[in-house]
Amino acid sequence: MKKRALHYLILVALVVVVNFFIPRLLPGSPIGTLVGENAQDMTAAEKMGVLDVYHLNDPLPLQFAYYLRDLFTLNWGVSFSRRLPITQLISSAAGWTLLFTCVSLVLYTLIGTLLGALSALRRRRGRDLPLVLGTTLAGSIPPFWIALLLLAVFGAQLGWLPTYGAYSMWQDYHGLARVLDVCRHLALPVLAMVVTSVLRYFTTARYSVLSTMCDDYVRMARLRGVPQGRVTLFYVLRNALIPVFTMVMMDVGYLLSGSVLIEAVFSYPGLGTLMANAVSARDYPLIQFSFLLSSLLTIAALFLADLLYRRVDPAMEVDHA
Repeated sequence: MKKRALHYLILVALVVVVNFFIPRLLPGSPIGTLVGENAQDMTAAEKMGVLDVYHLNDPLPLQFAYYLRDLFTLNWGVSFSRRLPITQLISSAAGWTLLFTCVSLVLYTLIGTLLGALSALRRRRGRDLPLVLGTTLAGSIPPFWIALLLLAVFGAQLGWLPTYGAYSMWQDYHGLARVLDVCRHLALPVLAMVVTSVLRYFTTARYSVLSTMCDDYVRMARLRGVPQGRVTLFYVLRNALIPVFTMVMMDVGYLLSGSVLIEAVFSYPGLGTLMANAVSARDYPLIQFSFLLSSLLTIAALFLADLLYRRVDPAMEVDHA
């Protein structure tokens, strides 16, 4: 296990290094974001002076040293575009993204897994074809188009749900009314995420159940006269859901990057929208630390999955030994 932990530490170090170069490889300059519309009237010397204040004209090794210092002292600086501390912006957006991604993860994991297992158990009755076709169709449509379709139908045309934001900005709701207002704004982004993500869990659960049903210990349980319900629940589903567990742990980190498009469509004030705005504004500090947070969460989720997987699947301990 120590060797695995070392591999993850090396991966973190590589992410920290690569993350430093991501904003600097983007075309364009942050000067327009730093000084606004006055950038066109500035001389080259004045622009260089502004960049010097933020150490953007220093040699790359020196910039990297400043970056490491700020990283480990948690002094992440001020956003070029928002003029607010990076930690304040990220902590504010992280709460909304956490709500959005957790609700989405729970829903599409349960829906996809249940539909996949149901499809596998009904494969010989010819009743799984609609499930396969329906989930495949939903999963093949780009998330951006699904989000726009839901926005146009349920938001603009029918007017059932809000079309942007995480809450009503011009209403001062409290208590249960506040909770319901947040839920109404959350409904369309969550629905878009669920529709576009359910296929992966459906496919994984379906083929995992089909594969497990052919294993020797399942056949032996049937030959011993174990009731079919017990075989399905304790012999098939219990072992077939191990790959689903792995996908859940991986999605914990990947959800932050996967929610960027959906958050942008619905103007949802989460980390995805924050990162997208940072890239378009060439906001170096905000790009660096928002992408770094997303990458570190992904690595942490994979490391946690690696630890828990051995408890979920005891066979891994035997193979490792």
